[in-house]
Amino acid sequence: MFLKTDKVRELFRDLLASVKGSDQDFTEIPLQRAIILLSVPMVLEMLMESAFAVVDIFFVSRLGTEAVATVGLTESVLTIIYAIGMGLATATTSLVSRRIGEKDPEQASRTAFQAIIAGVLVSSVLAIAGYHFAGEILSLMGASPVMVDELSGYTSIMLGSNTVIMLLFIINSVFRSSGDAATAMKVLWLGNILNIILDPCLIFGWGPFPEMGIKGAAVATVTGRGIAVVWQFIILFRGHKRVKLRLRHMVPDPVIIGKLFRLSLGGIGQNLIGTTSWIFMVRIISVFGSAAIAGYTIAIRIVIFALLPSSGISNASSTLVGQNLGAGKPDRAEKAAWKVGWVNSALMGIIGLILVLWPEPFIRFFIDDPDVIAEGIPALRIVSAGFVSYALGMVMIGAINGAGDTITPTKIFLFVFWMVEIPLAWILALPLGLDQFGVYYAIVFSETLLTVTAWLVFRRGKWKLRRV
Repeated sequence: MFLKTDKVRELFRDLLASVKGSDQDFTEIPLQRAIILLSVPMVLEMLMESAFAVVDIFFVSRLGTEAVATVGLTESVLTIIYAIGMGLATATTSLVSRRIGEKDPEQASRTAFQAIIAGVLVSSVLAIAGYHFAGEILSLMGASPVMVDELSGYTSIMLGSNTVIMLLFIINSVFRSSGDAATAMKVLWLGNILNIILDPCLIFGWGPFPEMGIKGAAVATVTGRGIAVVWQFIILFRGHKRVKLRLRHMVPDPVIIGKLFRLSLGGIGQNLIGTTSWIFMVRIISVFGSAAIAGYTIAIRIVIFALLPSSGISNASSTLVGQNLGAGKPDRAEKAAWKVGWVNSALMGIIGLILVLWPEPFIRFFIDDPDVIAEGIPALRIVSAGFVSYALGMVMIGAINGAGDTITPTKIFLFVFWMVEIPLAWILALPLGLDQFGVYYAIVFSETLLTVTAWLVFRRGKWKLRRV
């Protein structure tokens, strides 16, 4: 009895420490404790990201089907920017976690600043193009004339301000990979809480705020996340964490930047391959009308809401693998990844079952349009059926990336998404006449194939030999 009580108290202390922040050596402490300290704040971070995604589309849906469809098409394009940001974040995680595992915080700090430089350079080019050609991009994606002529301001703002999103990704990856997941969580919570507060104020003109319609949603996002990025820099320069930026670090280092870009090519490739496949999914669905796009957009927002905590848990595997390889403990790195994978699959299996059995209340929460509801229910039910598989696959891919092998997952993504998912979705939806349902079936099949392939690659163990 006393032993059980002590274990409960110990678990409670670990949960509290994970949220407050804990300066632990994750290559030495028990794996179970390391997973709790890293994964809990990462899950809470992603839960807030999920909450923002849901609240944002909730308010936008009050503006009508065309507004929801505009957000859906814009986010399909933004996924390319997210892909680049996440690719750079993956490279940053690999390098910073290795340097922390090697007990070299000075080099970890230098690497962090080079990652920031790389993010600013890339995002600036994308911002100029995205801001000036927003209408043309929407038109290319199959948007209606109303969306192009009246609602493209949302797209201009979101694409033009992508530097904020890029820096948020990269700097939070610095915090997480150094073992400071609690700070990354707090930063994202600040940005998204501000975003949620500003959303209705700027969309509908509450109080002293102007009524900006769908543009207000974009301004709210940029403002909230921009303030979060400012706070990130304050934390980095204040110097109370493992990674501490100083003036001596603020000199471009071509060697480190080159290594970051080389590693990020794999991460960017993975995300670009995956996200461009999502663009093709939306493009195929757009053939069936705005209601189909809107229903799919809402369903995918709910799927994102459910899967982001899973992404948070898988981030823990990347950090643990990177740090333990840096400390010369490959077997411990492998053991950590397997433990995280099974926990993730069990959690997401429960969530997926709920969405499969009761999808309608979740869709109705966002919109009253019966046509959109009818489209969203099967989309949510079918895509959610593969949650157990998705969860394990995310951890396997995250672990391989955390080891610094970003090329192997890229090859897996290329095979699964471009050679299987896109052709399969088109064949099922159009020639075979399954319409938009064919797209949903293709998504589940392809994501499951990805998991099986990643699992086989991880078991081979070549990632343990990777040097970065």
